[in-house]
Amino acid sequence: MHKIQEKLLKVIDRDNLSGMTLREIGKLIGEESAQKVKHHLTQLTKKGFITYSPVKREIKRTLEISKGGFVSLPIVGAADCGPATIFAEENITGYLKVSKKIAPRGGKLFVLRAEGDSMNRSQINGKNIEDGDFVVVDSEQRTPEAGHYVISVIDEVANIKKFIPDPQNERIILKSESTKDFLPIYIHESDKYELSGRVVDVIKK
Repeated sequence: MHKIQEKLLKVIDRDNLSGMTLREIGKLIGEESAQKVKHHLTQLTKKGFITYSPVKREIKRTLEISKGGFVSLPIVGAADCGPATIFAEENITGYLKVSKKIAPRGGKLFVLRAEGDSMNRSQINGKNIEDGDFVVVDSEQRTPEAGHYVISVIDEVANIKKFIPDPQNERIILKSESTKDFLPIYIHESDKYELSGRVVDVIKK
């Protein structure tokens, strides 16, 4: 994939570009030529990564690729399943091609590679999360319920944990589920932390 297309996908995944001019989009990726921006938006549309309407100035991300019964999920780095040592990466490192028959439906999905074994007793669609597995995350689900598995970012570190609200003590517990002894993470309700989405599926390594 061309470097300009990679940059475009990165900002499209991060920001809403609909309504922006080609020059405004170009500034976001360090490209002065509006024609080059238009060309690569068109190429991404042909490849099925986005839908682009130059007349309406609408740009939307899509999981569909141009041919075959597959979807292409962006891999945006790694998430630690143990001590908080793996930093979340905002750039797309690749794409995981998955059959439409087994891919989760709906939402804005991305993929993280799990590192560590503190979630090896979790159960998501009958599958646990082991070191090296891919977790599929719906970034639109940022208001989880008790028992949901979430991606949290604390001090720029991504973690996969089970979400447990504890309103009686004004806190949120991010719990590990492992055959080993991992301490949970405790967050006060007023603390600033980021939920990047809910884990909706696991693709085993």
